[in-house]
Amino acid sequence: MKNWTNTHVLILGAARQGLALARWLARHGAHVTVNDSRREEELASAKKSLADVNVTWVAGGHPLELLDTTEVLCLSGGVPLTLPIVEEAVKRGIPLSNDSQIFMEVVPCKTIGITGSAGKTTTTTLVGEMAKLDRRPQTIDHGSSVVHRPSSTVYIGGNIGDPLINYVDDMTANDLAVLELSSFQLEQMSISPNIAAILNITPNHLDRHGTMQAYTQAKAHILEFQTTNDTAILGRDDAGAWNLKNRVKGKFQTFSLHDLEEGLNGAYLHDDLLSLRDGFAYVPLLMREKVQLRGDYNIANVLAAFTIGHAAGFKLDGMLEAVDEFRGVPHRLEFVRELHGARWYNNSIASAPERTIAVIHAFTEPIVLMLGGRDKNLPWGDLAKLIHERVDHVVLFGEAGEMIEKAITAYSGVGTVDLRRAQTLKEAISLAAEVASAGDVVLLSPGGTSFDEFKDFAERGEAFRKWVSELS
Repeated sequence: MKNWTNTHVLILGAARQGLALARWLARHGAHVTVNDSRREEELASAKKSLADVNVTWVAGGHPLELLDTTEVLCLSGGVPLTLPIVEEAVKRGIPLSNDSQIFMEVVPCKTIGITGSAGKTTTTTLVGEMAKLDRRPQTIDHGSSVVHRPSSTVYIGGNIGDPLINYVDDMTANDLAVLELSSFQLEQMSISPNIAAILNITPNHLDRHGTMQAYTQAKAHILEFQTTNDTAILGRDDAGAWNLKNRVKGKFQTFSLHDLEEGLNGAYLHDDLLSLRDGFAYVPLLMREKVQLRGDYNIANVLAAFTIGHAAGFKLDGMLEAVDEFRGVPHRLEFVRELHGARWYNNSIASAPERTIAVIHAFTEPIVLMLGGRDKNLPWGDLAKLIHERVDHVVLFGEAGEMIEKAITAYSGVGTVDLRRAQTLKEAISLAAEVASAGDVVLLSPGGTSFDEFKDFAERGEAFRKWVSELS
């Protein structure tokens, strides 16, 4: 839809994405109702943020009669499709949408969309930095003439930062939008970005999607609606992403930690040199040691960013400068401090066992691993095996602590692991400090979500940083 005037829209969820969409729709003439299961008093700050626009609020539940006047139902990120009001809307034929879908319907400029089970925030942020450097103002001397190229604006958002619907009215055709897209957002989308990247697809959010097939199908929406003029980028080393190559409709590129097979174009690693291939052209990029991020998975993220940047036509010097200056994203293998010879790292973003596995492989030092939070119905067997091989101490905390302990003790592998249990993250930090020795890495990489104790992974990571900095 392009004209929302007098359209009756129901938005489920008064979180970041829902509030941004409510504001935009109200300003574009829609009759907006925001509905949240929280009580009236819990929504005070959300209501205050929308006090300047005309929005109706319904709190404390999701009454089905709201659908009687609804023409479009919009879901915030965390709202499950199994919610009775959503199922009833589908039965009635009421179309579903969300902030990212509506943004894509009206965005006037080129778009880059990035998804994956892991690494999408790091990759999106790095691509955004590459784009900013590529689009800075330049004066080009052609000898007989001097060309002044003004800068254009790069917008970075989607599932990270501010929802880009907040800025779409200010965008022009010369700008660029770089979006991180989650499976929740992609599930309702029927428009694909001009450049679409799927980094990897490993078990995640099965509490929401139910099966890997449904989760993969949601991710695949990023490719589904591309044209022959668009570009798709799939991770070569990940079977979940690579198996979608038959769905590519336009140009195709890839990235890998290994040499690329003949006929494949993209970025790859060979003898610790990051390189780029495009047809018969070969470009050496930089040595692995120049990348400031630890772990093979972060090298893969950098290779993905180079591939995306090349597909977007970014100049090489800007891409290299962005990688040289990039120090990562908070709560993603973030170094917090050294205490009594042990180094503490915050990887609060790891809300799935697969992500914790990848981070453990980034270290050769002895590890004190902090696991816990809330489970998402994900398999823990592979992580339990790796813990027996690589981890000396495990400190468990939160709602999933007992379940994770059973998974670890049920695995009869090599090595013995010291297991300790805490109720809260703060208590777990104290236990980790007791067992950590000089030369150890103390790693918060929970494998579960934060929702049993914190608002989100960022709040959990910030609490970890604070409490670790208070240790003496």
